[in-house]
Amino acid sequence: MIQTADNIGAAADTAGQAPVADMSIMGIIVESNSWYILIPLLLMSIYAIYIFVERLMALSKADKGEDQFMSRIKDYVLEGKLDSAKNLCETTDSPVARMVDKGVSRIGKPMQDIKASVENVGKLEISRLENNVSALATISGIAPMIGFLGTVLGMIKVFYDLKNTGIKANFLESLSGGIMMAMVTTVAGLIVGILAYFFYNFLVSRVSRVVQNMEAHSIEFIDILEEPGK
Repeated sequence: MIQTADNIGAAADTAGQAPVADMSIMGIIVESNSWYILIPLLLMSIYAIYIFVERLMALSKADKGEDQFMSRIKDYVLEGKLDSAKNLCETTDSPVARMVDKGVSRIGKPMQDIKASVENVGKLEISRLENNVSALATISGIAPMIGFLGTVLGMIKVFYDLKNTGIKANFLESLSGGIMMAMVTTVAGLIVGILAYFFYNFLVSRVSRVVQNMEAHSIEFIDILEEPGK
């Protein structure tokens, strides 16, 4: 027992006297030797960023210039210029335009049929707006789990090295690789998960706003058709 304590003290002294080298984040990642965990996390982060940027651009485009569009549609419909209204819908790339286009093409049929047609197109447009957004929720849940997998593998490596190394002068150095792997993969998984979770909630809020505008404009269109004298 005395010899063992001396060995532990010697190991601590050796660790304390060893010079501490400055290491960058990339150096720590390379040193941790956890590439088989970090590569999937890197791919997930790239995919999450791609979805966020692509959906953000699509939502911004879908939520632009609708008030002016509806004003022109109202003028065309009240003046009986249905061809002009339909042409405007076809040349405008937005969910509201496609909903109104379906409604204009049904003018002359029972109002209930027009409402049903507009609502069906609206459901399809909502599905398009939400395209791939659910993947962000999946990434936000899977990424921390993959990071935790790296943590478990790192701790397994720690105990494996401890079993084979025993208490020697350099046993702390032999264990540092597993501990570093455990910590690096945990941090990476959490960063990717938090990023994807933020992207998901941000896009969900934007989709909700666009959907509310679509509902408001579809009601406005139906009101135009139901105006007295139309």
